[in-house]
Amino acid sequence: MEKSIKVTEDTYRKINALVGFLREKEKKPVSMSDAISKALSEVRLAKPKLSDFAGSWKMTDAEAKKLKKEIRDLWKTWKI
Repeated sequence: MEKSIKVTEDTYRKINALVGFLREKEKKPVSMSDAISKALSEVRLAKPKLSDFAGSWKMTDAEAKKLKKEIRDLWKTWKI
């Protein structure tokens, strides 16, 4: 199902430039929808990888030790 969207003239020119770049790179026709989809998939809006968050949570060694203990204790309560 197709939808119309409004974009500024500047954004329209940038999407056209992206379409031209992708046509040259892929050696095939590329629609504006294809170009936008490709750009959005590069951003990974929907599903970041766990490794994207590596190092982003700052904690002390004591906090890390407490967290590991709590996780270990919770795992002991699980039953199959």
